[in-house]
Amino acid sequence: MSQPPENLPFARYSYLGPAGTFTEAALLQMPGAHEAERVPAASVLSALTMVEDGTVDAAMVPIENSVEGGVTATLDAVSVAHQLHIVAEALVPITFVVASREPTTLSRIRSLTTHTHAWAQVRRWAEVSVPHAEFIPASSTAAGARALLQEDHAADAAICAPLVAEQLGLHVVAHGVEDVAGAVTRFVLVSKPGPVPEATGADKTTIMIPLPEDRAGALMELLEHFSTRGVNLCRIESRPTGDGLGKYFFSIDLEGHIDEARVADALAGVHRISPKIRFLGSYPRADQRPQQVTAEVSEAAFSAARTWIEALRRR
Repeated sequence: MSQPPENLPFARYSYLGPAGTFTEAALLQMPGAHEAERVPAASVLSALTMVEDGTVDAAMVPIENSVEGGVTATLDAVSVAHQLHIVAEALVPITFVVASREPTTLSRIRSLTTHTHAWAQVRRWAEVSVPHAEFIPASSTAAGARALLQEDHAADAAICAPLVAEQLGLHVVAHGVEDVAGAVTRFVLVSKPGPVPEATGADKTTIMIPLPEDRAGALMELLEHFSTRGVNLCRIESRPTGDGLGKYFFSIDLEGHIDEARVADALAGVHRISPKIRFLGSYPRADQRPQQVTAEVSEAAFSAARTWIEALRRR
């Protein structure tokens, strides 16, 4: 479980539903979420739209998995489609069970339903244990499990969280079917732009950078602004802008906070090259791991450099 931020002034949340998803488990890590109104959404896009139109104050959505990588629907929606900021993150360990409406065995299962990201995390197990089973995509792991309760359900079983199977009274056919033990999904809490959470010394900043020019060295010019200031990038992914072939933006998580001189200076440098850069939030790291800052890019070093310049100007 991750450590949530101390203060979140929200009373209404949306999340990728239905109830019982890993996303709701991530949301329940937030202070006050148990008592707050929680509204399940059918998709990441609809969860974020609820924030923009004021139906809810914030939305919890998955953004990255330790096995499958970035959740493209979230990366695209947060970076381009919506004007929202990330204010917190949560980490949820992922484990799956195979559940059915009636008691059965693996040998009798001919179709399985779950979310595409969950399927990617159990594919090798499925190839060995249920090689003839058809995969039927569901909007979420919980939605796939709930579909088994309908009279016209298409799948024999669902791959879902143990909690969902227990809540729905489903029969558990197999436990721990994930291919990689210890897999973790990262979720982000987004809200309308407002005050940035205070720096803690263990923070992340998320940005979106459109590639201004498709030419050799263009990306390197952007990245040099981070490396020369000692800013570590902990995630970088390219995504199409949707404006035509060859046009991409980069979704980036970096270690540090906008209030730190090295981070602000790096972003200012990138802005000169790519003025359409978008700041998507600085927020506490869920794992509370402090960033390692060398002496030459510390706050003290930047402060000393500014003092030196000011002294030169006063001569």
